Amino acid sequence: EVQLVESGGGLVQAGESLRLSCKTSGFAVDDYAIAWFRQAPGKEREGLSCIRSTTGRAFYVESVKGRFTISRDTAKNTVTLQMNNLQPEDTAVYYCAADVTQRAGWARVDSYDYWGQGIQVTVSS
Repeated sequence: EVQLVESGGGLVQAGESLRLSCKTSGFAVDDYAIAWFRQAPGKEREGLSCIRSTTGRAFYVESVKGRFTISRDTAKNTVTLQMNNLQPEDTAVYYCAADVTQRAGWARVDSYDYWGQGIQVTVSS
């Protein structure tokens, strides 16, 4: 059974950092592309970053470039999102997701086959 489980969320102040982890099971973490999305109240789910399976190439949405870094640990079957200099507008529920075919755009919600349950990140000003 394929599962993705997020951890590492919480409440921080503006300017601080958090490290989110996505633990995968049922497949090897480098078999599929793994991405991070977030969804703030009243807004659409937004793609933040993705790491491709075979190449390990990383992609980022413009709003997080230079602040967020995606990486993976194949030994632990985990993908991590390091988030620095967090701001109140980063407050959202964060999700990791797996894309089996990797044929469509990485930031499209409908590209992904499996999703984690989500984890809350709250940034106070």
